[in-house]
Amino acid sequence: MDITPAMQRCILHWGEMGTRWGVNRSVAQIQALLFLAGRPMHAEEIAQTLTIARSNVSNSLKELQGWGLIRLLHLPGDRRDHFEGRTDPWDMLTLIVEGRKKREIDPTLEMLAACVAEAEADPSTPSGVKARLKDMQGFMTRLDRWYGQVRQIPRPTLVKLMGLGAKVAGLIGR
Repeated sequence: MDITPAMQRCILHWGEMGTRWGVNRSVAQIQALLFLAGRPMHAEEIAQTLTIARSNVSNSLKELQGWGLIRLLHLPGDRRDHFEGRTDPWDMLTLIVEGRKKREIDPTLEMLAACVAEAEADPSTPSGVKARLKDMQGFMTRLDRWYGQVRQIPRPTLVKLMGLGAKVAGLIGR
């Protein structure tokens, strides 16, 4: 696939952004390529287009499938596996946020609950430490609850909320 300078710039930036989020550069670049291509591509074509080693492409495709950001397809008359990326930014955001919640927020909530319980049972734990642990647990619990509520809001309503921006604060009072 021939990529234009604008596509190249986007793919390279997506890879850089991915590394800042703790995602392998190749994984992010492949996701960007499949998003921009808007059509299924096989691994060899992806490797050639991005000049990435075929083994790296295979590992990256597995990771992207694990996140649900791409899907495996079989095209009539072609025995190779093809991969198609999601093209709806909302779907991508939802999958990424949900994946990060499972990998980062949920384990943190479990750890905080264990630390609070352990600190409460340990008379040598200073009261200030106990209070800070409880505060962090409360904050993370509220964040998790808020996320669950936001996930239930229909997409058109979320789009309207985003459009309101800081005006929302005026609606609920300061």
